[in-house]
Amino acid sequence: MDDEKLKLQIGANIAAYRKQAGLTQAGLAEKLNYSDKAVSKWERGESVPDVLTLVQLAEQFDITVNDLLVDPNQLPEETGAVQQAMEQVVEKTLKRKANKNIILALSSLLVWFVALLFYVVVSSFDIPYSWLAFFVAVPANAIVLLSLRSAWHDFRWNRALISLIVWGCLLCIYMFLLVFAGRNFWKIYLLGIPGQLAVLLWFRLFRPVKEKNDEQD
Repeated sequence: MDDEKLKLQIGANIAAYRKQAGLTQAGLAEKLNYSDKAVSKWERGESVPDVLTLVQLAEQFDITVNDLLVDPNQLPEETGAVQQAMEQVVEKTLKRKANKNIILALSSLLVWFVALLFYVVVSSFDIPYSWLAFFVAVPANAIVLLSLRSAWHDFRWNRALISLIVWGCLLCIYMFLLVFAGRNFWKIYLLGIPGQLAVLLWFRLFRPVKEKNDEQD
């Protein structure tokens, strides 16, 4: 099967399984964090999803990745080569994904270990308020995860992580003012409202860029 036929077959299968699941193009796009234009291009055979997105589609439709690649009317022996090749690609991709998840978990563990170490060392000298380190660890952890995911060109969780950084920093400022200045300056959280709106609008503005970068033509 040549590239163009494969694109058309994948597109037809995505459309068929989407309709079977009772989803619109916009509904499917939202679940995958893509634009509906991207889904439309897939279904028309103008482009194809990357391997990770194919895995997400298969999980969404409760099928195998191979079901998205082959003509359901073909004989089993005609699909064997495609299935074997794709299974190898998917296996390698999932292994890389698992390794990245381990790195992310270890990075988060390191951040909280540093916060705990700071608390143990500082509190042993009877220095007050050493527990504030745990509040600082919240935005710090989000910054580490954001940096790693951005380096891997995985932007799916960036909006949530940036939001966590914004609110985590405001929480830290509030706690430091409360503890060291004795002021319950709760109005600091009002700054999070325009900050959150800015984050949402920013990702809304650059949504087509994600579509262009993540698709494989």
